[in-house]
Amino acid sequence: MYQAVRKFVLTDCQCAAAAADASSTYEELFAKLDTNKDGKVDVAELKAGLAAMGIATGKGAAQKIVASGDKDKDDGLDFSEFSKYLKEHEKKLRLTFKSLDKNNDGRIDFMEVKQSLADLGMDISREEAEKILQSIDVDGTMTVDWNEWREHFLFNPATNLQEIIRYWKHSTVLDIGDSLTIPDEFTEEEKTTGLWWRQLSAGAMAGAVSRTGTAPLDRMKVFMQVHASKSNKISLVGGFKQMLKEGGMSSLWRGNGINVLKIAPETAIKFMAYEQYKKLLSSEGGKVKTHERFMAGSLAGATAQTAIYPMEVMKTRLTLRKTGQYSSMFDCAKKIVKKEGVKAFYKGYVPNILGIIPYAGIDLAVYESLKNAWLSRYAKDTANPGILVLLGCGTISSTCGQLASYPLALVRTRMQAQASVEGSEQLSMNQMVKKIVEKEGFFGLYRGILPNFMKVIPAVSISYVVYEYMRSGLGIQK
Repeated sequence: MYQAVRKFVLTDCQCAAAAADASSTYEELFAKLDTNKDGKVDVAELKAGLAAMGIATGKGAAQKIVASGDKDKDDGLDFSEFSKYLKEHEKKLRLTFKSLDKNNDGRIDFMEVKQSLADLGMDISREEAEKILQSIDVDGTMTVDWNEWREHFLFNPATNLQEIIRYWKHSTVLDIGDSLTIPDEFTEEEKTTGLWWRQLSAGAMAGAVSRTGTAPLDRMKVFMQVHASKSNKISLVGGFKQMLKEGGMSSLWRGNGINVLKIAPETAIKFMAYEQYKKLLSSEGGKVKTHERFMAGSLAGATAQTAIYPMEVMKTRLTLRKTGQYSSMFDCAKKIVKKEGVKAFYKGYVPNILGIIPYAGIDLAVYESLKNAWLSRYAKDTANPGILVLLGCGTISSTCGQLASYPLALVRTRMQAQASVEGSEQLSMNQMVKKIVEKEGFFGLYRGILPNFMKVIPAVSISYVVYEYMRSGLGIQK
């Protein structure tokens, strides 16, 4: 499959003759790729030439190669840039190969692949490690030597197995309105280059646009959670009519301002707390196992929620407010303190914190199961599942997490709203659950679930599109 590459890559011999031979072979290859003979190879020529020689490249690989090697920014590689790119890229590949070859026998086996991925925080089975190995192994020995490794990645901008992790990162780009997911993993390279804050910023902006786009459905969910019952049935259409009659079109976005405002502090606190909890909980020299990641993520979520919880209470009150009740966020906060005291800002805190565990746990478990099912069944030539599979896995796992934690979310919302609803008694969490089940049955704990599910697909779609635009604008490579 890679015979064309075999003719021009360096062999393990490091003598001057080999270096000279490599240089002349680079010239031959450059001449083949430079089809219009203008002295440089552009993206189109590189893509077409490699395809004609039977060299498989990943999506966007040609663009990345030209962008990496094009020092004079003329949208093409001259021979000097072309040969320099290949030599430097090969050095990186050699270092990566050596780091993966744990026993220094000159070959990478499935156990070494499994161990390397575990070091990066991704636990995979033997079968999955073998699948990854098969996509690189040319001679069918179920091990990969240096030549096979180099041939596979020479025209692939990826220089390490962290790319496989990046394909499968359960990204916070999928903002469906709740912030209880376990934070993203960032590599050391991403942390040192500052890529992490750009990715977090892109995710925050995506969340802001997504929440604004689905705010009417979110308000309807809260409205039904608090006001709907067996005796006061509220339909989706009836609820929207009621809102429009009471406050006009703009009333559909009540509470959205603070819902968007809390994204930035929550994301920042959760990320910083997650990094600290990982250090505390990791058992083997910084390696983080799946259960440790779950614990660190849950604790980080609890820390962030504790810090911004007053904003959660204000969001519920502002969402449910009647026309003229509050003039602004500050007016809302002032009136809550005056009427109910500071402790009112933590009403519903216990069910909210308890909700993190089923949400984060089921979200992570379902996502890992779907990921492993895809890898074992469909990962033949690449570990990249494609955007539809990633969005599908993320949407399904987040929805399952929401389904499990929804009763606690409903109890939390009712406790937050208690003082603002006329004639309602102040109940504890246990009393609230008991009252709902007695009066409305088990399904009373799922009031408002329809608008909640209705907003999942548009929320995921909007957040993904905005995230991609933000990535481009912030200079994050795809």
